[in-house]
Amino acid sequence: MNKIKKGDEIIVRTGKDKGKKGVILRMVGDDKVLVEGINLVKKHVKPNPNAGERGGIVSKPMPIHRSNVMVYDAANKKGSRVGVRILQDGERVRYFKSSDQLVDATK
Repeated sequence: MNKIKKGDEIIVRTGKDKGKKGVILRMVGDDKVLVEGINLVKKHVKPNPNAGERGGIVSKPMPIHRSNVMVYDAANKKGSRVGVRILQDGERVRYFKSSDQLVDATK
């Protein structure tokens, strides 16, 4: 079970966007994540009249390594490490190690 999933609210630990929060848009491979509004780069785009796209310079998010982000714990208002616990019925759930609360219960 992955400790970081699509849709998780995260906070960036290191790099040029340190301290910013965002939502994971998708996982890129096993070790990178694409986060909304984080690690933005300028991309030069050619116009495509068939698709109705205008040319110019656009900002787009690039992947960031998952070791540089932490899942945001709204109860503590900071990033927290995530662990995996097996419940009585055999279900595997993620929990915050600092507050001992379930990750998916806070959404």
